[in-house]
Amino acid sequence: QVQLVESGGGLVQPGGSLSLSCAASGGSVTGYAMGWFRQAPGKEREVIAALTKNGESTWYAESVRGRSTISRDNAKNTVYLQMNKLKTVDTAVYSCAAASNFARLLARDVDGSWGQGTQVTVSS
Repeated sequence: QVQLVESGGGLVQPGGSLSLSCAASGGSVTGYAMGWFRQAPGKEREVIAALTKNGESTWYAESVRGRSTISRDNAKNTVYLQMNKLKTVDTAVYSCAAASNFARLLARDVDGSWGQGTQVTVSS
C-alpha cells in the first residue's frame, strides 16, 4: 500500500496562492488515480481535484475550477495542487488520496491510501 505525506499548508492571505505537495512512498503515483480532498470545520470531506492514472485527464470541483491545478511529477513520485486566488472559504484540512480508479475518487470511495492532511488557513 502506498504511503502519502502532504506538505505545503499554512496561513495565506485572501487572494494569495499556495502549492501543496503529496509525496508517495511504497508505491508509484502512476499506479493510482490521485486526488485532493478537503474538509472544512463542520462540513463533509469533498473531492476538489483528481488526476487519472495515466496523468492525461483531470477533474476539478466547481468551487476551485479555474484557479487550481493538479499535477504529477513521476520522477519525484509526487502529486501537487496549485491553488490561486485563495478565498476564506478555502480554509480546510487538505488531504491527498490514491485510488484504484478515477471513478472511485470522484465518488469519494477511496480504496487506496490517504495522507494525514495539511491545514490551509486563508485569513487576513
